[in-house]
Amino acid sequence: MKTLLFILEYPPFKGGVANYYGHVVKYWPEPENILVLDNNDNALIKNWLWPKWLFAIWHLWHTIKIQKIEHILIGHILPLGTVAYYVTKLTKTPYSVFLHGMDFTYALRQTRKKQMARRILIKAGHIICANSYTAGLVKEFVGKDYESRVVVVNPGVDPLTTHLPVPACAVRQAGNSQFTTQTNNLNNSDKQKVTILKEKYNLQNKVVLLTVGRLVKRKGIDKVLESLPNVFKKAPSLIYVILGNGLEITNYKLLITNLDLSKKVILITDADDNEKNKWYRICDIFIMPARVIRRGTTNAAHANNKMEGDDFEGFGIVYLEANLAGKPVIAGDSGGVGDAVQDMVSGLLVNPENTAEISKAIIKLATDANLRKKLGEQGR
Repeated sequence: MKTLLFILEYPPFKGGVANYYGHVVKYWPEPENILVLDNNDNALIKNWLWPKWLFAIWHLWHTIKIQKIEHILIGHILPLGTVAYYVTKLTKTPYSVFLHGMDFTYALRQTRKKQMARRILIKAGHIICANSYTAGLVKEFVGKDYESRVVVVNPGVDPLTTHLPVPACAVRQAGNSQFTTQTNNLNNSDKQKVTILKEKYNLQNKVVLLTVGRLVKRKGIDKVLESLPNVFKKAPSLIYVILGNGLEITNYKLLITNLDLSKKVILITDADDNEKNKWYRICDIFIMPARVIRRGTTNAAHANNKMEGDDFEGFGIVYLEANLAGKPVIAGDSGGVGDAVQDMVSGLLVNPENTAEISKAIIKLATDANLRKKLGEQGR
């Protein structure tokens, strides 16, 4: 069956969502029968136009006709779902919709968008959710008559290679994609770079706690920082390394200063993928106590609806990346994280709002090398 993946974010665009779709294409059972139509180089979305997705209508219709597409996989319910909804009224092409989490809840923040989202989902053959939490919200939204269409397909990490397709244009045949691979094993050069990093930051005989991700509220980095004064009483050799940048960086720097943590916290804002992978090897524990950030809606009548506008972690590919390196993780028991982390199997799940619980989990792993090894190996 000739299938079109119709999405905004696709490699080389960076991010978990783009990575998800890169893997969908890479592992498609019939690679010669899947094509990609994406917004790289702003092919679909024009900010100077209204509506911004007007060009996407022509691109989708043209691709369906020329390539004889038999099924469409829609990667973003709004606005691409809207485009597909109307185009397929003419072409009669069936479609399915992917949902990750915030893409769905944000679609519910305005009455007009919420109504459009419902029409799109009810017409879909399948509603493919990246995590069980989102799947539950979607089932509640579409109702019993349509909940059987909802399925869960979790993200994953490739244990052997890093997938880096190099696109030639907005529409490309998956079978012709170029792939750059990088083995997961450390060679002598990598080992030397790991040693250099340890020496640079004086990490010999230290227990390294690591967070990797955008510096935004839902990641829970502030709660980790607040928990550290208690942690250091029981685990004085612990060092906390944060890799990332984002909106909260100024607040985190201020918190580090106010808590007198400058000698115990290392903040690195410019690490590339290669350095990130080295830090996964260096660390002893990975932590990201992600939490749900409740947001207001534009419709007061729906202000108490837990779905509308919530900012939550849809899955957390970083947990799998840490596990792949054989490291245990500490994760916030919220959103879709439960699909990525099994408590006392691959790591520890904690209440992300409770600094005492976060402290206890860090101390538990920092002071027990055998438990770290056990959970890290089970996670891998």
